[in-house]
Amino acid sequence: MTDLYAVVGNPIGHSKSPQIHTAFAAQTRQDLLYTAQLVPLDSFDSALNKFFKHGGCGVNVTVPFKENAWRYADEFTPRAQRAQAVNTLKKMADGRILADNTDGVGLVRDLTVNHGVALNGKRILLLGAGGAVRGVLQPLLEQQPAELIIANRTLSKAEMLAKDFADLGNVKASEFAALDGTFDVIINGTSASLSGDLPPLPASVLTAGTVCYDMMYSAQTTIFNQWSLDNGVQKVIDGLGMLVEQAAEAFALWRDVRPETKTVIAVLRGERRHR
Repeated sequence: MTDLYAVVGNPIGHSKSPQIHTAFAAQTRQDLLYTAQLVPLDSFDSALNKFFKHGGCGVNVTVPFKENAWRYADEFTPRAQRAQAVNTLKKMADGRILADNTDGVGLVRDLTVNHGVALNGKRILLLGAGGAVRGVLQPLLEQQPAELIIANRTLSKAEMLAKDFADLGNVKASEFAALDGTFDVIINGTSASLSGDLPPLPASVLTAGTVCYDMMYSAQTTIFNQWSLDNGVQKVIDGLGMLVEQAAEAFALWRDVRPETKTVIAVLRGERRHR
């Protein structure tokens, strides 16, 4: 019988996850059907109850439901436990729901493997303090950067995150206006790009050699990456590779086989270039 998987979110129409997981299934000869499901903002639990009751095996979770998914799960991988926000759920043989967060692994793999960006010993600026940022902090700090600064409009949220992860490395909080010096890597973990907005980031944090990474992706250059280019940055990366890499990590959790990612990324980038 064909196994059922889905990505749930709101909005969801832009999601590439069905295409990615369908490609993974073909590549690894797995019998599964993966769909996108738009879930009303107040109906996460009921939507997932229905999905799992009717044969669903696992889901990916995107904006704005990652913290809902944390509350929904019965059991957690260590990295999901640390993040307290999850993007992957798996129905286990006993019916319990296992939660994982593959975002951080996907981000680090895209940066270090696909783009050759070293994080060890670097000064990293992470923008935002929501579930997306919480989910990537542990894998980023495991790379042992010299310093990781979390900048957020509401300082108290950034301070809370910095405190929660202080045992893993040199992590601090800052308001945007108080940022000091330049950074080797800047990662936009806010959802501002989805609404066409920019974080209030001073251009003084940039150098030509700064790598700017937007965790969001779109057919065109994201507004954050365009702002970076306009201010002299030479290397910008969007979140498409992160999306594929975190999907591969989720697929491996579900199916016990790891798909190859580079060809899938290349296909998606090629489609975007020809639009």
